[in-house]
Amino acid sequence: MLKVAILGASGFVGAELLRLLDGHAEFEAVRFFGDSASGKPLAEVHPHLALAYSGAQVERYAADLLDGVDLVFAALPHGHSQDVAAEIIAHGLKFVDLGADFRLHTAEDYQHWYGEPHKASDLLDTFVYGIPELHRDAIRSAQCVAAAGCYPTTAILALKPLVDAGLIDPQSIVVDAASGVSGAGRAAKEGTHFNTVDESFAAYGLLNHRHTAEMEQELGARVLFTPHLVPMNRGILATCYGTATRPMGADEPLEALRSAYADEPFVHVTSTPPATKWTLGSNAVQVTARYDERTGRVLAIAALDNLVKGAAGQMIQCANLMTGLDESAGLPRVGVYP
Repeated sequence: MLKVAILGASGFVGAELLRLLDGHAEFEAVRFFGDSASGKPLAEVHPHLALAYSGAQVERYAADLLDGVDLVFAALPHGHSQDVAAEIIAHGLKFVDLGADFRLHTAEDYQHWYGEPHKASDLLDTFVYGIPELHRDAIRSAQCVAAAGCYPTTAILALKPLVDAGLIDPQSIVVDAASGVSGAGRAAKEGTHFNTVDESFAAYGLLNHRHTAEMEQELGARVLFTPHLVPMNRGILATCYGTATRPMGADEPLEALRSAYADEPFVHVTSTPPATKWTLGSNAVQVTARYDERTGRVLAIAALDNLVKGAAGQMIQCANLMTGLDESAGLPRVGVYP
């Protein structure tokens, strides 16, 4: 049994990690770090986890508390992982980070998209970008993985096989994606207040949303990305467009997805337009694609649960690979419905 520490255990992703780890036969959560809730019983912070973690306490992080731990998951606010990565690595621990801190390949790209210098740029090469469907072999041999963002995971999995197959002009891609409010995190803020989001649908981050950088990096493309906030708790639906490189049959993009994902345990290619509810609570991704002869464009759509495949589930999927386990260990493939 591998001992696991979670940094950011008091947030939504931390809670989802703990929910999934309770059903994992080989990982045991033993340290629960969360500065904002330190000193509180975990069952008070996350009442829905009480039966699984009745005696657990949230602690303030300190490096010496990592003694006896084998694996660290970090689900911290942006920028915080740069402060702790070096000491985690120095402990020789496997480290899966969900922050954006180590997802981009260069310090220059980071500064461009995040507007500040990277504080641990010497560690960027230590991290593998964490989408197993793209980088499975590299993740297996890595000590450190930067798990992909929720929006990028959705869009990249919809588009990557189509770009690789030469069906889409990589300079023409548009991604419109809508996320549930949990994607904004647990902290209260005006933009995610009930009165702000209820009965509303809004775009944000126009032209320069930071997740654009990951999409462009992994697709080798130019992307216009517009995120939207939808009044539901969880889920992402990405609708993606690109100019076709040539005329083709209406289902050729769909067949390209089927070929690319035929052996993937968590990707379901469907001829029916996917819905976020189909993936609720699971590590699954539902994808589809078509060619539109009238406009000469390819349409690709993907749906996933932003807290599972878009966050905690993907982190565990990466950790399974890093520790030599079955990739799907502890991860549900079917959603909760209705």
